[in-house]
Amino acid sequence: METKGLPLVVGTDGSEPSLRAVDWAADEAASRGVPLRVVFASLWEHYEGTALASDLRKPSEEVLADDIVDSAARRARRHHPDLKVVTEVLPEEPEYALVRESRDAAALVVGSRGRSGLAELLLGSVSLSVAAYAECPVIVLRGSHDNRATPGTRGRVVVGVGEDGKETPAVRFAVEEARRRGVPLEAVRAWRCPAHETTDHPLMAGEPARLHQERAVEALESALQDVPPDVEVRRRTVEGHARRVLVDASYQADLLVVGAKRRAGHLGLQLGRVAHAVLHHSGCPVAVVPHRVPAP
Repeated sequence: METKGLPLVVGTDGSEPSLRAVDWAADEAASRGVPLRVVFASLWEHYEGTALASDLRKPSEEVLADDIVDSAARRARRHHPDLKVVTEVLPEEPEYALVRESRDAAALVVGSRGRSGLAELLLGSVSLSVAAYAECPVIVLRGSHDNRATPGTRGRVVVGVGEDGKETPAVRFAVEEARRRGVPLEAVRAWRCPAHETTDHPLMAGEPARLHQERAVEALESALQDVPPDVEVRRRTVEGHARRVLVDASYQADLLVVGAKRRAGHLGLQLGRVAHAVLHHSGCPVAVVPHRVPAP
């Protein structure tokens, strides 16, 4: 997908998580030098909350969709006065509207939850659906991020590398994010030694594990062979489930990048177990980068 000149899109509904997403997205759009497009999508005309109503000094029943996007646009310009900000109100379900917006976006930013509530620890259904079906990278603001995309507090971007060791859209996205932020890229490959390959013979006990670790090292080298020299790369292989390894790594990262395969003709949730897990449990924002693959 060619993203040059395309806007960065952020979804907002006036809730506090979505307003933090606007702050983060404004930072990201300014660093990319692209416009910010603020989208509110809902079948309801009125806002059902108190935080934004208090900010606007209006009763919640008088806060309309235009108030929500106008307030978000002012918030973005407050941090970046030169940033071009456009707004759009769409009278439809947010998950459908945002997925459609992803067709003409450089990336799409959403908060972890909207105004539907429940526990902050769980990922909202809109964010999950958008990450599963969007046609551009989706950044879901999990964990601690101080509402800022840059400068980061932990000084690294982490990307998960698959077992095939190929350069993927996720790796390319992570490289560009690390370069733009001026931080190292940490590439992580998790590996496991299947139980049926272990042996009780003392001279052979470590051999299967060593072979799997060597393959993980080779996969990293293959995936990263085209990284430009101006990006510092740290390679790390870790024994364990990829879900646990990447969630652990997220607590030392400003951004965690994972891929999500999109198979033509497949109608179900197109995330994969690893992406699904990190979206629910990451300690930092997660970028889910779609990767088109042919149908089996």
